[in-house]
Amino acid sequence: MAEQTFLPHDACTCTDNITNNNYMEIKQSTRIQTSILNGVEKKVLIWLANHMPRWVSSDIMTAIGVIGAFLCGLGFALTNYSIYWLWLSVAGLVFNWFGDSLDGTIARVRNTQRPLYGYYLDHNIDTINEAFMFIGAGLSPLMNMGVAALCYAAYLALTVYVSINAHLKSEFKLTYGKMGPTEFRLIIVIADIMLMYIPALTAYHGSFEWFGETIRYSSLDIIGIIILAILCISYFVSFFKDLHWFAQKDPLPKRNKS
Repeated sequence: MAEQTFLPHDACTCTDNITNNNYMEIKQSTRIQTSILNGVEKKVLIWLANHMPRWVSSDIMTAIGVIGAFLCGLGFALTNYSIYWLWLSVAGLVFNWFGDSLDGTIARVRNTQRPLYGYYLDHNIDTINEAFMFIGAGLSPLMNMGVAALCYAAYLALTVYVSINAHLKSEFKLTYGKMGPTEFRLIIVIADIMLMYIPALTAYHGSFEWFGETIRYSSLDIIGIIILAILCISYFVSFFKDLHWFAQKDPLPKRNKS
């Protein structure tokens, strides 16, 4: 489903002065959201936004999303003491979904969008939120920090890709292979619950030799590598597809015959 989001006109021109009126012009960018749960999720979010007290602002929801991400990472890190701290991680993911999904929905439902402020805040906060979660997972005994760091790097690569296309193609892509942020959160929630109540999964550990070093991995590492593979495939497929599109739109200039 395509929606409209708004971006600052010519925002990619770094030399523009923010006080310049041309900079403050707004252009539309199409939000591409075709994930599996998008239809149901959108209806739920609009209903929640319409029933929120007036004092609950988009900024408050953004703060709730940050708190949720921090709790998710903390829950992962605390599994060094008990696997059941994963319930804190699950609760954190729910809070993160609630805040991160509703901040923009509330603004759209109330017609209180702040295009420049919202775009700037949302993308910076998303980067912080993911850092909390991936670092927390890497600090747990369940996931190798290297795997967590690679997943975070892949997420950042996709973030850069989305931001560039938002400005150059006026497309704001939120879904890859029918998978969006909500679907990835749901996968992590299911994995957390399985790790708590299927002892064989928690106890599973393997190892292999890599250039003379012994690399150890667990079941959550395998899940992380699967997510990493999905992110990397999505990135490279999208990158080369759009590279071809840009090459056609911006071909090499023809040489003048002398």
